[in-house]
Amino acid sequence: MTSEQIFLYALIALLAMFSIRKQLLARSLNNYSGSEAKQKVKDGSILLDVRTAGERSSLSIPSSIHIPLQELSTRMKELEKYKAKEIICYCASGSRSVSAGLKLKKAGFTVGNLKGGISSWNF
Repeated sequence: MTSEQIFLYALIALLAMFSIRKQLLARSLNNYSGSEAKQKVKDGSILLDVRTAGERSSLSIPSSIHIPLQELSTRMKELEKYKAKEIICYCASGSRSVSAGLKLKKAGFTVGNLKGGISSWNF
């Protein structure tokens, strides 16, 4: 086996490890279907859209707050007033929202994730 092959296999193993870790951490979040999330919002939960501004301009869930994932760390103070409520994160597919949810959970927020992203929301 060449050193290039060893490097490639090590890189693949590292990527697989990070993917598995994220999936395991995602299980620590409350994951909601579109209908479950709608009910949670009626009961007082907050929706957080972590998609880009361009994505949001074409479609968004009414009354949701918009903080793109790449800005979340620097804008987290904006969410402090919602610390007593559950914040349900969403994106296009449900991947970035898991990352956002894990960041918020680490900061002490109660967090949920919209499974399947915005497409699972029944407009």
